[in-house]
Amino acid sequence: MSADELRLDLEELRRLEGLAKRPRVLSALANEIRAVDAKLAKATSPPAPQAVAAGSPPVVAAAAAAAPAPAAAGVSYVTLGSFSWDQDAEKIKIYVFLEGVEQDKVETTFKPMSVDIKFHDVNGKNYRCAIPKLHKEIVPEKCKVLVKPTKIIVTLHKASKGNWLDLHFKEDKFKPSMDKEKDPMSGIMDLMKNMYEEGDEDMKRTIAKAWSDARSGKTADSVRGLP
Repeated sequence: MSADELRLDLEELRRLEGLAKRPRVLSALANEIRAVDAKLAKATSPPAPQAVAAGSPPVVAAAAAAAPAPAAAGVSYVTLGSFSWDQDAEKIKIYVFLEGVEQDKVETTFKPMSVDIKFHDVNGKNYRCAIPKLHKEIVPEKCKVLVKPTKIIVTLHKASKGNWLDLHFKEDKFKPSMDKEKDPMSGIMDLMKNMYEEGDEDMKRTIAKAWSDARSGKTADSVRGLP
C-alpha cells in the first residue's frame, strides 16, 4: 500500500475516533491508528545508507559517513494521533504510549490554547504529539511532561476549574449566533439544519416532514385541530 493511501486511511480512522464514544471502539481504533502510523513511518522513511565495503579508502568512508548530515536541516516527525486522557477539576492528564523516550530529548511548547510535544531520537525516529486548539485554556507555566519506561504523562493545568467534554476545541453548532437576533427564524432554521445533518435516519425523516408540512401549511392546520 502506498504512503498516500496510508495517509488517507489514517485521516479516516482519526475522524472515526473523534465520533466514537464506546471505550472498546475507541481502544480498537487507537490500536489500528498506531498500526497504520507505523506502516506510514516505514513507507516514508529514507533507505538505510549502504555499508562501506572493507578495504575502501578512508576518504571514501568519511564521505559516506558524512552523507546523511543534510537531513538535520529539516527534521521529520511521525505523528502520534492516538492517546488516552483523564481529568479532575483542575488538571488534564494525557497518556502517550511510547517506549524508548529520554526526558532530555523531549521538546515541549505549551500555549494557553495549544500543546505541541516532540520526542527526538526514539529508536532512530522522531515523534510528535500536538493539539492545535484545546477545548479550553490552560496555564502553560504549570504544565509538565513526565517520561516513564513505557509511556509519557503530559499534565495540563486548567486555567479555570471544571469538566472538559473533549480535549479538542469544537464549536457549539447548536448555539444560535448573536447576529441572528434580528431574524429569530434564521437561527431556528440553522439549528434544524444542524440537527438534520448530524441526526440518524429517523431524525432526518422527521425534520424533512416538518419542513414539507410547514411549506404546505399542514402544520398550521394540524395545530388548529389540537384540543
